Amino acid sequence: MSGIRAEITVDSPSDCPAARASAVTGTEASSISKSVPSDPEGAVTEEFTLDAAASPDDLDAEDLDDDLAADFREVFAYGSERVYRFDRSQTRLCLCECVEQFGCPVRDVYSRDGDLTLSFHAPDVDTLRAVISRLDERWSGVSVHRLVRSDASDGEQDLVLVDRSDLTDRQREVLRTAHEMGYFEYPKRANAGEVADELGIDASTFAEHVAAAQGKILSAILEA
Repeated sequence: MSGIRAEITVDSPSDCPAARASAVTGTEASSISKSVPSDPEGAVTEEFTLDAAASPDDLDAEDLDDDLAADFREVFAYGSERVYRFDRSQTRLCLCECVEQFGCPVRDVYSRDGDLTLSFHAPDVDTLRAVISRLDERWSGVSVHRLVRSDASDGEQDLVLVDRSDLTDRQREVLRTAHEMGYFEYPKRANAGEVADELGIDASTFAEHVAAAQGKILSAILEA
């Protein structure tokens, strides 16, 4: 039995109320979960938890997408936690559901500073690539932070050598600068715009370089 555990982050997805609430309040949104409505045309109900330091007044409906804000509400408070709930249509797939369409249940999902991070298990390389491709089609700033490959038939650690010559000089420069500025850290010490300014390029060009470099690195790691 083999598989791949992936951890993926999407930068500030505007269509995720939990991520938006995290950005507005400056706290982590955790325990993000959803219901499964019995009515095929019924709304999906989602909940997430914020630290009590985040005041409900900070979560004004005007800060959220218009089609989601109307049902955004606090439903529970205890100790250092506040639980919020919102409803959305089933016709609008969230990030987690896009992953789960490939038969990969999401194990964990949380948001820090507005960025949404999720982890899941993919059965093989082709499925993982398909998932990442689908996310790239809909959201910007999709990045892979961790990949762990398992093989129950071989108890040894799976080590992979990556040939850096596969990357162009510019791609290596972009990755090195982003790494040094803390773009890949959590919480981030620099966002895409700040790294792009340091490199003297626009944010979209930065994203293209990162995506191309990640694609080459993923191919080297996953096909080894």
